[in-house]
Amino acid sequence: GRSKRNERNHQSMTLEKAFEELEVIIEKMNSKEVSLDDSFALYTEGTKLLKYCNEQLDNVEKKMLVLSEEGELHEF
Repeated sequence: GRSKRNERNHQSMTLEKAFEELEVIIEKMNSKEVSLDDSFALYTEGTKLLKYCNEQLDNVEKKMLVLSEEGELHEF
């Protein structure tokens, strides 16, 4: 099954891939067939992904700020 694969490290994932995974999780959670246990597992995985996305976006933002301070980037 896929359950073991879901435990993998998010660090190796691209932001785009993380957002795709989140969409899949949301779709599954909206499904009527999902048990309470499964939806809790999906919710837990989703919060981890969100945290990862937030960290990645923060890093991008910091890089942008550094670039703009150096005068290399004038507008976003």
